[in-house]
This record gives sequence, C-alpha cells and structure tokens, in this order.
Amino acid sequence: MSHIAESAYIGENVTLGQNVKIGPGAVILGPATIGDDVFIGAGAQIGAPAEISSLPQNAAWAGETGGAGVVIAAGAVVRELAVIHQGSHRPTYVGKDAWILNRAYLAHDVQIGDGTTVSAGVSIGGHCEIGERVNIGMNAVVHQRRVIGGGAMVGMGTPVTADVPPFAKVFGTPPRIKGINTVGLERAGFAPELSETLALAYQNQTPLTAAELQQKLESLQELVDWWAERASDKVMQVG
Repeated sequence: MSHIAESAYIGENVTLGQNVKIGPGAVILGPATIGDDVFIGAGAQIGAPAEISSLPQNAAWAGETGGAGVVIAAGAVVRELAVIHQGSHRPTYVGKDAWILNRAYLAHDVQIGDGTTVSAGVSIGGHCEIGERVNIGMNAVVHQRRVIGGGAMVGMGTPVTADVPPFAKVFGTPPRIKGINTVGLERAGFAPELSETLALAYQNQTPLTAAELQQKLESLQELVDWWAERASDKVMQVG
C-alpha cells in the first residue's frame, strides 16, 4: 500500500509502483517512473526540465510534459529536499536500492548505479555515470561527464574533476587516489588480495584491460568492462 502525503504534487505522465511513500511538499513531474518500495522525502523535487539553455523550460505542472524524464528503480530512497532533473536524451536514472540523501542534486542525464549512496549536499553534473555500490561523501561535487567506477569511495567535500576507477578511494584538493576501498571490495564479495592488484595498477597507470591483469582481475570482469566502456582519458591520478 502506498502512502502519499496530501500536499505532495504528482504531475501528468508519472507512473508509481507499489508501496511508494512520498512526503509532504514533494513534487514529481512527468515523464517519470517510480519503482516499487521507493521512499521520497518531504520537499524532494523530481523531474524539472534539464538545465540546458537550448532546450525549452517546460511547465510540466501545466501539462507541458517533455524531455527524457526520470526513472527511480525499486527500493531506492530519495531524502528531503533532494533535486533530480529529467534527462535530455535519456532518462536520469537512480538505481535499485540507491540512496540519494538530503539536499543532493542530480543534473540531467545522470546515471546512478544500484546500491550507490549519494550523501547529503552532493552535486553531480550533467551526463555523469556512477557505478554500483559507490559511496560519495557529503558535499562532494562531481564535474559534468565524469565517470565513477563501481565500489569507489569519494571523500567529503571532494571536487571530482577526473574519472575515478573501480574501488578507488579519492579525496583531497586537488583530488587524488589515496588507496583502495578494501572494505567495499570485501563487502561486495571479492577477494581482499585484489586490493593490492588494483593499487599497483593505479600507481603504475596500467589500464585495467591490460593483458597482464586479465587473469588477476577475472572476478572483476563485469566492473572492468563497465569502466572501460565509459571512462575517458582523464583518469584520477594517485597522490
């Protein structure tokens, strides 16, 4: 059974799953799809048009639905005052069981992987792709079009100006790779020995797809493939 506060606004072309909870003052503008068991906190704003000057700023609350919309997958949590804009060429996406904490901002076309946590006050620029089980600390800022690999951890207040490889720990100003998220690695069910392999690869700037790493990283193949398909040449340095 869903619980939707009387003062919440649900616009046209919004599809709600089962057992959805939407708090007072929340706004959801279409097109949007909200999965089963999603929690949306008071004052959250979902589905405003993309902040791109060449696109119309449509009044979805008046029936002017347009854009690529927003998809929030089953079990996700979107807390108070979070802002999620609709996509321009693909739906802005929040993965299954992801947590978007209070005052976080997801710009147009952002993709958030399953089980990822975007902490309070984080801002993520347009077109960014965030892998599964990533943890982004409070008030971090992710530059547009950046890629963060699965299992990575970003420290509080970090300006992410380059792509972050899988299971890397990044913090500081300027931001640098400061080690491997060994706890996240083990919680995801991978052997702790992989931590040393990844650390050496990042230290030596060896691509994760290199032939000499294929056997050592076989259990991470899915994460490596995801990263290789998306990462740019601008990868975070070790420091």
